[in-house]
Amino acid sequence: MSDLAWIDAALTAARPQAIGALLRYFRDLDTAEEAFQEACLRALRNWPDKGPPRDPAAWLILVGRNAGVDTVRKLSRQEALPDEAAISDLEDAEADLVERLDGADYRDDILRLLFVCCHPDLPATQQIALALRIVSGLSVRQIARAFLVGESAMEQRITRAKGKIAKAGVPFEAPGPVERAERLAAVAAMIYLVFNEGYSAGPAVDDARAGLAEEAIRLVRLLLRLFPTEPEIMGLAALLLLQHARAAARFDAEGEVVLLDDQDRALWNRGMIAEGLALIDKAMRHRRPGPYQVQAAIAALHARAATPADTDWAQIDQLYAALERLQPSPVITLNRAVAVSKVAGPEAALALIAPLAGRLDGYFHFHGLKGALLTQLGRTEEARAAFGQAIGLANTPAEAAHIRARLDGLVQSS
Repeated sequence: MSDLAWIDAALTAARPQAIGALLRYFRDLDTAEEAFQEACLRALRNWPDKGPPRDPAAWLILVGRNAGVDTVRKLSRQEALPDEAAISDLEDAEADLVERLDGADYRDDILRLLFVCCHPDLPATQQIALALRIVSGLSVRQIARAFLVGESAMEQRITRAKGKIAKAGVPFEAPGPVERAERLAAVAAMIYLVFNEGYSAGPAVDDARAGLAEEAIRLVRLLLRLFPTEPEIMGLAALLLLQHARAAARFDAEGEVVLLDDQDRALWNRGMIAEGLALIDKAMRHRRPGPYQVQAAIAALHARAATPADTDWAQIDQLYAALERLQPSPVITLNRAVAVSKVAGPEAALALIAPLAGRLDGYFHFHGLKGALLTQLGRTEEARAAFGQAIGLANTPAEAAHIRARLDGLVQSS
């Protein structure tokens, strides 16, 4: 691994803890972020020659704190700190800081950072953008490309989010048990939304959204380290891993969607599946079911099936029924309809989704599933109309191409 490669990996891994500690010290997101960036620049200058510090996060916190204080003093027209040469040898100071950074400090700093990014005053779009910028370190350009907006618009979105946080007077003390319980769900939801943005992206290697799924998995691993005994966080981690394990099989060589039953299961990432299965099994032993755990249990049944014929659709139907009770949603009922079609046939599934027409009329997957069920029943003209609506609502070229293929099949069979 080259110098720049291992340094980049170390800086990425240390970023949440370092920025979290600097945020606690300076109580300002912009100052904490700028201090961290200055520390990163000094790391790029010093680490290739001197080697990695014993604890990169502690080094970055100490250097960033010194740089931030220096900036504040200069802005206040006060005497600046000594020049870089005088503070570049930080071995003793770093060792002292490492001793003070115990597990509680690490946990509280990162929790505070995540909670600040997911402040309830911020809409979900701003929470995601802020978390990807502050916690993950993605550039404004990367985030803008991922969400298909202009760079200046994304810059304004992040700036507005920071302004709302500053105006809200967010406390920077260690989050207490009540706050953790209230805000943990918001953090988990933000990570889930980030994953879905990446998961729904097309197969193109240059698609800026594709990397969001992997970033969401990195964030959920981070959250799992903070809450190792929380079953819903285990369930969320399992869900993302089991879903992402199928990434290599979800599109064919032409970039078209491959449905689950048609996927080459040899392409599924077995290591990722094993990790996801272990996590959901561990979560379920706590006997405190939640929506993420139920969704992960559904994904686990698909992952455990050696062939499509081995899929336990009856159990999947029961799990979706449980999910409907936990988190009522027309989209969940729509997903359940797929299992119902396997267990009771397309007529029963069509009857299940019929009441959803008003709420899901603008949803691509509703019309796609409706078209598929109508096709199975031989109602070709109605299926063609449903597929036509689905094409108009497609989110990606791959989705549109898949529906066009279904339409072509109808034409050839008629």
